[in-house]
Amino acid sequence: MAKKIGVGLIGYEVGRSWAAVAHVPALRGLADDFEIVAVATTRQVSADAAAADIGGGAKAYAPSEGLITDPAVDVVVITAKVPQHLALVKKAIAVGKHVFCEWPLGNGLAEAEELTRLAAEAGIVAVCGTQARCAPEIDYVRQLVAEGFVGEVLSTTMIGAGMMWGDWVNTPNTYLLDKSNGALLQTIPMGHSVDALAYCLGEFTEVSGTFATLQKKVTNIDNGEVLDRTSEDQIAFTGRLEGGAVVSVNFRGGVSRGTNFFWEINGTKGDLRITAASGHLQMFNGTVEGGQGEDKALHPMPTPAAHRWVPEGIDGVATNVAQVWARMRDDIRNGTTTAPTFADAVVRHRMLDALERSAAEGRRVTIS
Repeated sequence: MAKKIGVGLIGYEVGRSWAAVAHVPALRGLADDFEIVAVATTRQVSADAAAADIGGGAKAYAPSEGLITDPAVDVVVITAKVPQHLALVKKAIAVGKHVFCEWPLGNGLAEAEELTRLAAEAGIVAVCGTQARCAPEIDYVRQLVAEGFVGEVLSTTMIGAGMMWGDWVNTPNTYLLDKSNGALLQTIPMGHSVDALAYCLGEFTEVSGTFATLQKKVTNIDNGEVLDRTSEDQIAFTGRLEGGAVVSVNFRGGVSRGTNFFWEINGTKGDLRITAASGHLQMFNGTVEGGQGEDKALHPMPTPAAHRWVPEGIDGVATNVAQVWARMRDDIRNGTTTAPTFADAVVRHRMLDALERSAAEGRRVTIS
């Protein structure tokens, strides 16, 4: 059996952080291949609590430099807030560690490009957590489109709700209110979901967007404090894909009493529809329906087992993260490139940067 890959987690809050609810269950489900050997937070008391929660003898570090240089750590996982990604990833790259960084890779395009360049120069396996593209149902949709189920793709429509970015927030997520932090409606739920769209249908060649902040006062449900918001809560854009298909996307903050996620693909031979409980396609499993030829309506299309690469015991929000980890394992051991990379993340950052410029300047922007 190959040596287990040692994992060090940066950013962990017992019971609620993404590392706790997604990465740790995913890695435990892949325990034949991975071992969590270390965890780091900003304070030793919280690092000790995190290590105790993880168990298995994981070492506790505060701050993160000790984890990054620990020889038992093969992969450094960055699950800290977006503004911290640049410095933490650079430190891990500098000592030659493989990196799994949560999306967004950087706080804007320039940071993502810098990290991608440094990772390529270092020759490490550099994975970004755009895990919606690794969801079993998305891998299935990609296959269906590639095999011609819908024929030539003519148009696609996506609608999503972000859960956060509505009229309330909880204390741990107050940083989402500040646009300068880069953790936005357009980068997180919309970014993940649109990445899945492009993974299945091809990349964007042009975009034209409208952004708005309509709910500028937000209530912290933990203490009743009313806070100011500068991040957007309404995003709408149209665009074109490489094959010429027309795209229409609308994301809004909060939770809708109606549609919270809907994605339809229309082609010359058939149609596909993917629905989910939330606009966070990276977190919530989607349901696929399709129809073609003489069909008068869509019908359920269960995702075949071949599109799931991890054990059935892994479920919930850990599923898609585990799918990425399974591919990163193969990339580390076999020298392949199957997991979503930093280079893939730059493509999405570039598209989002073009969209933000379009909204700010009131014009259609071509993506080079």
